[in-house]
Amino acid sequence: MNVVDQPMVGRFAPSPTGAMHLGNARTALLAWLHTRAHGGRHILRFEDLDTSRVRGWAYDTTRRDLEWLGLDWDAEYLQSDRLGLYAEALARLDTYPCTCTRKEIAAAIQASAGAPHGEEDVYPGICRSGSDPGRPAARRWRVPDEVVCVSDGLTGETLCQHLRSEVGDFVLQRNDSVFAYHFAVVVDDADMGVTDILRGTDLWTATPRQVALQEALGVPTPRYLHVPLMTDFRGERLAKRDGAPPVMALREAGESPEKVLSELARSLNFQPFKAVPDEISASDLIPLWREFGHFHPVKSLSQT
Repeated sequence: MNVVDQPMVGRFAPSPTGAMHLGNARTALLAWLHTRAHGGRHILRFEDLDTSRVRGWAYDTTRRDLEWLGLDWDAEYLQSDRLGLYAEALARLDTYPCTCTRKEIAAAIQASAGAPHGEEDVYPGICRSGSDPGRPAARRWRVPDEVVCVSDGLTGETLCQHLRSEVGDFVLQRNDSVFAYHFAVVVDDADMGVTDILRGTDLWTATPRQVALQEALGVPTPRYLHVPLMTDFRGERLAKRDGAPPVMALREAGESPEKVLSELARSLNFQPFKAVPDEISASDLIPLWREFGHFHPVKSLSQT
């Protein structure tokens, strides 16, 4: 089930675990440009389910940074306010309790000569037939034995994964009751009517499992568009934990937001962003996004 002939709804979904860095800002800019280029509705959603990592001040700092850059939004949500919705969706899926530790899973994978050893470890199904009732349990989804394919609406690339052998049964709720990212975002996007998801390429390989969850829950599959991650001088992705330069510091130092936007646009090395002036507003970048050579008009995934 794909989103066809629905009003455009896009979103930016930061985690309030610290100050937004320039890589986050560039993705936020592109998601906003994509939504506004289609006259769509834009959502700001704080992904704050892991309360141990949340920093209370980061919510308002993120809002201030986005406003400073001229990136507005039409509705705001906090995942922490939506726990009942996730619980209801979880009850509709074929899950089972899992009490395995990471060490036990790693040992089982190592001991299995036939276990796949790709970019990501595949859960070997230890608890499929039963778990230890005396230990805290996570909930794993019994993934269907099928191949799921997804197309990227920006690059045109198609990715197919056999869920059972390449992904494995994955956790939807941790053993401390926190709902997993890949599950919560699927529930949220469906409930909020999100039609277009522009995000970093680091989430590209996770897209088939999210599409599989959408199919299992009977909700539409949005259009997915993945953009390059911003890297430092070593070619490594910017990350909060590594001390990536925060937008907040630029804002508080009196830097021009139009200059920052110009640098963010140029950093993509995409035409026609290479020729932007030294200072430019977010709204003035909208026509350039429409002209972007790889831009596809709104259409269903089946047409990409």
